Amino acid sequence: MTADTLLTIEEVAERTRLSKPTIYKLIRQGQFPQQLRLCANKVAWLEREVAGWINARAEARVAG
Repeated sequence: MTADTLLTIEEVAERTRLSKPTIYKLIRQGQFPQQLRLCANKVAWLEREVAGWINARAEARVAG
C-alpha cells in the first residue's frame, strides 16, 4: 500500500490556481474532491484526488 500525501488548502490553491473560496464553492457543488477532517480544526486533501481532478479537467478540454 502506498502512502497518500496530504495537502493543505494553501497547497491545493497553489496547485489548482483557484482561490480558497472557489475551492470550497466547488466542494459544496460536488465538483471538487472533499477534504478529510483530520481533527476539529484541521482538514487536508489527498494529493492523488486533487491530481485526478486536474487531469480530468485537462482531458475534458482535449475531448471538448
